[in-house]
Amino acid sequence: MRLVGTASRLRGTVAIPGSKSHSIRAVCLAALADGASRIEAGLESADTLAAIDAYRALGATIETLPGRWLIRGTGGRPTAPANVIDVRNSGTTLRLALGSAALLLEQAAVFTGDDQIRRRPIGPLAQSLTDLGADVRSTLNNGCAPVVARGRLCGGKTRIEAVTSQYLSSLLINCPLADGDCEIDVPLLNEQPYVHITLGWLDRCGIRLERDGLKWFRIPGGQGYRAFDARVPADFSSATFFLAAGVLGDNDVLVEGLDFGDTQGDKAVVDYLRAMGADIEIGPQGVRVRPGRLTGCEIDMNATPDALPMMAVVGCFAQGRTLLVNVPQARLKETDRIAVMSRELAKLGARITERPDGLVIEQSDLRGARVEGHGDHRVVMALAVAATAIAGETRISTAEAMEVTFPTFLGCITGLGAALRLEPDA
Repeated sequence: MRLVGTASRLRGTVAIPGSKSHSIRAVCLAALADGASRIEAGLESADTLAAIDAYRALGATIETLPGRWLIRGTGGRPTAPANVIDVRNSGTTLRLALGSAALLLEQAAVFTGDDQIRRRPIGPLAQSLTDLGADVRSTLNNGCAPVVARGRLCGGKTRIEAVTSQYLSSLLINCPLADGDCEIDVPLLNEQPYVHITLGWLDRCGIRLERDGLKWFRIPGGQGYRAFDARVPADFSSATFFLAAGVLGDNDVLVEGLDFGDTQGDKAVVDYLRAMGADIEIGPQGVRVRPGRLTGCEIDMNATPDALPMMAVVGCFAQGRTLLVNVPQARLKETDRIAVMSRELAKLGARITERPDGLVIEQSDLRGARVEGHGDHRVVMALAVAATAIAGETRISTAEAMEVTFPTFLGCITGLGAALRLEPDA
């Protein structure tokens, strides 16, 4: 499918669905817990359904009802799946569930995914799980899926450079269920707020650990997760598209449901937009965003790589130069988002330059054109917002990728007045 969009004025209120990061962690922990858990307002998307299917395959009983998931866990003893587990496009599911498969008592679990997943690195996590007693390896010996995991985590020491925070989150979630104590040294950690999300869930479920900031952890083995009832907070990563849309043209957008007390890193997008001059008010009804006099600035995006595609678009509308820096891991997402956003925005007329760790963007006069979404949900949605703010018609391929994290995106943005429509591929 492709999205076709033209310039339009966005005004009104939008409610943001549940957080993908919280939803997948909730499924994982409930599936490992002893007893029945209830999760309210979880995100229903391709990525979260992949997590549900993966943990069903590992032995959890999961019932999905409208607005509610009921999960009876394995008590920390997952069972070997009958078939290969296909995580589809969900990197979070692959990393977390791979760690859970390292708890198997017998047999093995094999994981695969789509073309993008089979290009994303898993080697450092596989090595750390092996250091701690499991046997985890890439079947093609290329450090990527397909990957096979045999248990069992028995404890020990490991050192991991967490180019993606998901490596560390997988260890933190699964090591409490190891037979012995685990010690983890972390000399490099990108995307730190995601680890704080994980630590919040561990605390909720009664897990004990020692740590030196986020550089060293000691996790006693033989622990267990207790069941829980929880409501998933709204997703700041999804909200990014509407917060940014509000600062463009003559728009006026009220974003509902965001909790600034939550640990999600992408709440920093509000600070980024304010630093560029946007008019933002946070009140009891939500976050109201209107254009200001946007001016370029330098933004360290190491904690917020998912926001890079949308912030690259905003940079095109800001006077002067915008620098998005210190985010090399954006090249390791569903696509190389640094290269992809440089290439596609250039097709629209952007003056944009790649750096190894980010982008340099000059104020640009964009015009509609044919662009590629590269099967990356965040690239597709960022380009869709751009299409509503520029002259001419923009046609965006692989629009179906929106299903990965935000199936209702099109309805939300057209509800604000966006002139966007889906068309079948020619």
